Amino acid sequence: MSCSLADKLHETTEFLVGVELVSVRGSMAESRAIKARDFAAQLAASTRVDWVSITDNAGGNPQLAPQALGKPILYAGKEVVIHLTCKDLNRNGLESAAWQLNSEGFHNVLAMTGDYPAVGSEGRAKPVFDIDSVGLIALLQRMNSGLDGRYEPTGFCIGAVTSNCKRHEGEVVPQYLKLEQKVASGAQFIINQVSYDARKAGELRLYLDHHGMGATPLIGNVFLLSPRRARMFAARQIPGVIVTGELLAACERQAASADHGRAFFRELAAKQLAIYRGLGYRGAYLGGIHDLESIEAVLALAATFAPDDWRGFAGELRYAQPEEFFYYEDDLSAGPVAAPRRTPHRLPSSSHGGGLGYALAKWVHHLMFTPGHALHDWGARVSAAARDPSQGPPVLRAIEHASKTVLYGCKDCGDCSLPDIAFLCPESRCAKNQRNGPCGGTRDGACEVDGYGDCIWMRAYERLKADQREDALLAHAPVVQNQGLRGTSSWANSWLGKDHATRRNGGGAT
Repeated sequence: MSCSLADKLHETTEFLVGVELVSVRGSMAESRAIKARDFAAQLAASTRVDWVSITDNAGGNPQLAPQALGKPILYAGKEVVIHLTCKDLNRNGLESAAWQLNSEGFHNVLAMTGDYPAVGSEGRAKPVFDIDSVGLIALLQRMNSGLDGRYEPTGFCIGAVTSNCKRHEGEVVPQYLKLEQKVASGAQFIINQVSYDARKAGELRLYLDHHGMGATPLIGNVFLLSPRRARMFAARQIPGVIVTGELLAACERQAASADHGRAFFRELAAKQLAIYRGLGYRGAYLGGIHDLESIEAVLALAATFAPDDWRGFAGELRYAQPEEFFYYEDDLSAGPVAAPRRTPHRLPSSSHGGGLGYALAKWVHHLMFTPGHALHDWGARVSAAARDPSQGPPVLRAIEHASKTVLYGCKDCGDCSLPDIAFLCPESRCAKNQRNGPCGGTRDGACEVDGYGDCIWMRAYERLKADQREDALLAHAPVVQNQGLRGTSSWANSWLGKDHATRRNGGGAT
């Protein structure tokens, strides 16, 4: 009898191997789909592969739904992980898709925010991002309880992704804080983003151990490089994936060899696998491989290493970015798994504290929206007495709309997250409307989408760090925005207890 992925992750000690199967564009009759299907059949038959993970419109491109490739694998008795992302479906569509997955026997889901949509039919598609990865994980967890006991419970094993290979402190620490929210919301295993720095891999392991998440299985991402892929990653064509100049130079040298670096890249992947095993990861996630022979070659090579060889490999695999931030002062990648707790290495408070505008926003918010303050209680009274309580008094509504539009680029969502993100608007200044922390696509602190500038979550972190409150950055999560409030007064909704802050605190409308 086959063992489920959840059982393997939580009830066995073997080092597990998953393989990523990238979907294709076109129907199952297309030659590319036939090739992918043949590869899927090989993976299903392989005793070395524990599960197959199938992408959902990877890179923001339109592709065949992952279930189409996944069904033959599932029916062959192999565990399948379906990627489910927030870029193309709203919360209703995601719930519907999840019910379908559960009904068809797909019980392993990798929940992600997703890449910003790329060019498709008739140009670029409009992104959705109604909820984010934290909201999706929370939704799947609620479905596991039958949506609060109203329906038959699902049995999802929920996975999540994290990306700590960032350059700046304001990128790295929010990723860790968001990881904590993912686990708290129901994530049952974690896969790290593609990485070629063993020190960051060691830090991630230690962060989980030191922040109450040590029992959460951690899967190491092993992506088989080639000269072409290295150039693509170095050019930042894939959000969140870093190939440094030093690593690119090594790849270019290998491209000139007789086998174009084939042996080198396989050995590099095998060394990564050994490092993850040595660090105490529960398994490896193999990507960038499209034939079984390469998978078996990498696994066979990894099997030849001695138990302690990974320590030397960890000393070799150090492709960090210039002046990259590390959470721990000491390099722990080659140390024992049960290393003693280290003091986090934090940089001095940033000079980007937000200035007078941020200070004024905090002061006004405290006066107007703190229960018990005279202005809060007055606002609640006049809003409740207004002809349309959802809009509040017309004069106040006009002041709100004008001031917030000028100061924050307000989109009138009616369910405001300004106080959650250090008074930065996720609708006007974040391409993905992220309300529970940053996505993994920043490039040196900048948004992956041109025109949006620095990530608002890095800026929010810097503002809170200046206040010595940076660890409270995601104390508000998870936030799920109520689209039914769009076009109404966020001031009135706050005063009357209709916004997400009140729902989060267990209250309701007054």
